[in-house]
Amino acid sequence: MTSSHLISGRRYPLLVALLLGAVPLVLVAAVTHGAVDLPVRDVWRVIGAHLTTGHRPADVSGIDDAIIWGSRTPRTVLALVAGAGLAVAGAVLQAVVRNPLADPYVLGVSSGASLAAVAVITLGGVAGLGVAGAAFLGACVTLGLVLLLGSRRGTLTPTRLVLAGVALSYLLQGATSYLQLRAQPEELAGILFWLLGSVSGAGWDDLAVPCAVVSACTLWLLTQGRRLNALLLGDETAAFLGVNVHRFRPALLVVAALLTASVISVAGGVGFVGLIVPHAVRLLVGSDHRLTLPLVALAGGLFLVAADLAARTLSPPLELPLGVLTAVLGTPFFLWLLRRETAVA
Repeated sequence: MTSSHLISGRRYPLLVALLLGAVPLVLVAAVTHGAVDLPVRDVWRVIGAHLTTGHRPADVSGIDDAIIWGSRTPRTVLALVAGAGLAVAGAVLQAVVRNPLADPYVLGVSSGASLAAVAVITLGGVAGLGVAGAAFLGACVTLGLVLLLGSRRGTLTPTRLVLAGVALSYLLQGATSYLQLRAQPEELAGILFWLLGSVSGAGWDDLAVPCAVVSACTLWLLTQGRRLNALLLGDETAAFLGVNVHRFRPALLVVAALLTASVISVAGGVGFVGLIVPHAVRLLVGSDHRLTLPLVALAGGLFLVAADLAARTLSPPLELPLGVLTAVLGTPFFLWLLRRETAVA
């Protein structure tokens, strides 16, 4: 990972302030625009009224209130949280495997979540689990298998982890494709839309788990900046600096998997956020995780909110899956990054 960067010193707090200031503006813009554009003033008033009194303003219609508070606001907040979680997970995994091309799906967690979700859609619920619960459980089980297969004599190595994740991912994707072939025609649209990622239909009840997991994991990671920096220098150097690599790496993998699973379970397979955002932030401020992680969380959230807004407005009345837009942006960036890393090597 390159140590060169464009912003440092006094400019860093300014960048953080700009991103923090952009959050409410982007959120309101995302709530305002859609299949039906709403007055910005009404959006501010409805959100403010619900946050303070719990009721809509008397002069705002019930339909507008349902659109603003019942539909667009929770999906926009979910997009913010999901983008932050995926971006932070990507930054952590890139440090764990010491590869800037890694993303939250490199360990096969997404494939495990997708298989479990599609199984519930096509075969019915198991033990009362819905799609989100099954996806979370599938992601966690996949992580356990990757950790088991990626260890040798009780020691995890980045290469074995990546290989185990890739192998399991292909296997799980094959099983998912088989279930899709068995699905009924009316189930296919929902399956494909879920696999490609979407925050449409999100309600306030869907926010509890991802908000709690993303907040807790991100706050813990912010306290581990020095140890993450040491990990970038190699296992021997990190151990010399006092980091217990054999315990720290599995802990980071569990945290990254929890972040990914909590997001995938409610937003589906949104790709490339964990690849694009961390590397873009490192280009700006360098590789110090004490500086990058706050920016990665903010930038990831803003990026996915903007992508969701574009998904709703680019081709009305059709709503595009989030994975389509993030792939369109992410693939050229991935190829450029791959070429850049090859040239440096």
